[in-house]
Amino acid sequence: MNEMEILQYLRAKLIKHERRVKHRYSQYDMKHIDKMPGITIPEHMRARYRSVLGWCGKAVDCLADRLIFREFTDDDFEINEIFNMNNPDVFFDSAILSALIGSCCFVYLSKGDDDIPRLQVIEANNATGIIDPITGLLKQGYAILEKDDYDNPKIEALLLPNKTIIFYKANDKNEVYEHSAEYPLLVPIIHRPDAVRPFGRSRISRSAMYWQRYAKRTLERADITAEFYSFPQKYVLGMNSNAESLDTWKATISSMLRIDKDEDGDKPVLGQFTTSSMSPFTEQLRTAAAGFAGETGLTLDDLGFVGDNPSSSEAIKASHETLRVMARKAQRSFSSGLVNVGYLATCLRDNYPYLRNQFHRVRVKWEPVFEPDASTLSLVGDGAIKINQAVPGYISAEVLKDLTGIKGGEKRPIVETPAVEVNDKQQNRIISTYEVTSLLGNYQKGVLSKENGIRLLTSMGYSQEIATKMLDETKVIPEV
Repeated sequence: MNEMEILQYLRAKLIKHERRVKHRYSQYDMKHIDKMPGITIPEHMRARYRSVLGWCGKAVDCLADRLIFREFTDDDFEINEIFNMNNPDVFFDSAILSALIGSCCFVYLSKGDDDIPRLQVIEANNATGIIDPITGLLKQGYAILEKDDYDNPKIEALLLPNKTIIFYKANDKNEVYEHSAEYPLLVPIIHRPDAVRPFGRSRISRSAMYWQRYAKRTLERADITAEFYSFPQKYVLGMNSNAESLDTWKATISSMLRIDKDEDGDKPVLGQFTTSSMSPFTEQLRTAAAGFAGETGLTLDDLGFVGDNPSSSEAIKASHETLRVMARKAQRSFSSGLVNVGYLATCLRDNYPYLRNQFHRVRVKWEPVFEPDASTLSLVGDGAIKINQAVPGYISAEVLKDLTGIKGGEKRPIVETPAVEVNDKQQNRIISTYEVTSLLGNYQKGVLSKENGIRLLTSMGYSQEIATKMLDETKVIPEV
């Protein structure tokens, strides 16, 4: 296919998937209005009590906030420098959040000032391409760089190997930029890709949207029922037909009503219908929360159903085990895409066509999914000491940083542990107070002789002079 045929094909492909991505974004922004089925509540009343729920946004944010990029390791090509000059605090958070919502996002690369590559995150509803399943890079790419006020493309880009073509709708002019990279300068960052869906899967799944819609219906029914619950219906039996009619609103809010007897001395009977209970709605909402939590790896506490007893740090980590596994999976998925971004950015900076396999040693380091508390730090420290005693140097400062996320001091003192000979164990071992007092007690009772007492105290590390003085100062109790 020629360039225009590729452009038309990729435009059609983007239009095909654009609606689904926008739907996920509207769910995340809590702007989507669901079509609520119902057989008892009129549509106009349901619209008046329309509920808004942010569970889908909560599912995305809970995972995105735990994915914190640290650095590239074995960085022989100085990739960290490129990312540090592209506002990394915003770039990584934006890329991760966009990929979790739309299943993927794209990073558009272009040359900036001083030949430093510029990195721009483009959401999945504004870019697409044909992916290479081996490397995860694109063979051809298409991106909408700017839109007008009516959401129509204003500036488009067709990205090909060694070339980027910019299309301007205003003046029908094209600009061609050549580069040395052997792949298009558009890199996908994909969440949970597989063979069926190479562009990944969204964190906002169909099941998650169902449980949120289920909970919204429950809240709407509960709001409408609360109107009748607050003002239950009343009735009057045996009212004279000639009696003056009651003002229903005054009868509802009045604290006392006066109803006289008729000529025959009869009086009407007042009553109140049984009010509806709100308990079924609460249980139904809790059921929806449990289903949503199971789908997304969250807990009921995350969705607002707080337990009676506060959970400990270990209990919170145990309850979020599914979320931790999901986060580690997302880290592996995003790492491949970020390395690809670094690879093409290096080619663009150095103006040299590096090979992708030259970057096989580059790894992405992430901060721990859960920040350790004081008890965790103590356990990690004890474990590191025991492991290093068994295998010296196995746990290094870098490994501890990966486990705890804490960066230690630059200057670390080297502590040399002197070797202890087997014959000097008695001399170097720590003597407890209990052992000394027990020995002196036995000597005081006459169970231990003075010669043996001096010998034992000497073996504990005391000199013969001090041992003799200790025993002399101990009064021996005479036998009765």
